[in-house]
Amino acid sequence: MYKTLSSAIVAGICIGIAGFGNLAIGGIAGPVVFAFGLCTVVCYKVKLFTGTAGFIQSREELGNLLLILSGNILGCLLVGLLARLSSLPIQENAGNILQGRLSTGILPCGALAIGCGFIMTAAVRFARQGTWWPLLFGVPLFIFCGFPHSIADAFYYLAAPVSLLSWKVLGLYAAIVAGNFVGCNLTRLILWDKQA
Repeated sequence: MYKTLSSAIVAGICIGIAGFGNLAIGGIAGPVVFAFGLCTVVCYKVKLFTGTAGFIQSREELGNLLLILSGNILGCLLVGLLARLSSLPIQENAGNILQGRLSTGILPCGALAIGCGFIMTAAVRFARQGTWWPLLFGVPLFIFCGFPHSIADAFYYLAAPVSLLSWKVLGLYAAIVAGNFVGCNLTRLILWDKQA
């Protein structure tokens, strides 16, 4: 349990730092730099919710997903605290993302998150086989498409001004997590193949 949690915290830190870079740089380069986060997760072989959800083979692994998600959020919180120390407009940019998600709506964001889950599982599968291009292109792709990533969003919400946080944000976040999970398993659901 400790090993899984600590691995998940490191993965959350990786994604949080990538999100920090995305918010600091912005434009086209920000999403490209964000790929650093998933590259480090795959290279360190740490537990990321969206890098694990599509590869579950047992009930025990399914049960670990909540622990992995919690550790990821904790890692994002640590980087979110750094965002509050930065002179860069990280909080403002994170707040803009959160407001954009809220204006899109809970159910639409949950549906859009399916696209991110699909991209992430495909990218990780290829990276594990030594082919990194889908990962390097997949990360900017989900950002440009506006597909929410549950762990990146955890960082954005935790870095946003506290005044924006509400119960509605929790509902939004739950929908995004659920959408990512469905997307991560979309190929398996369609093909009815546990290994897909």
